Amino acid sequence: METHVRSIVKSISWRIIATLVTAGWTYVFTGSVSIAVLVGSSEALSKIFLYWAHERAWHRVQWGRVIPAVSSP
Repeated sequence: METHVRSIVKSISWRIIATLVTAGWTYVFTGSVSIAVLVGSSEALSKIFLYWAHERAWHRVQWGRVIPAVSSP
């Protein structure tokens, strides 16, 4: 079982990588640091929440999970 804190930390670590890529490409296309920062930060904030919600929703889905057999002593 994954805790809420673990899901949040995973979301943040992934968003750092993805946001740097988005801001970098925005800078390449616009040549503006301020636009790159604005686009990167707004993208990061919205997608951290969306990723977390997606992870938590899938945590509730039982489809495709293998339940380990319980062995008795």
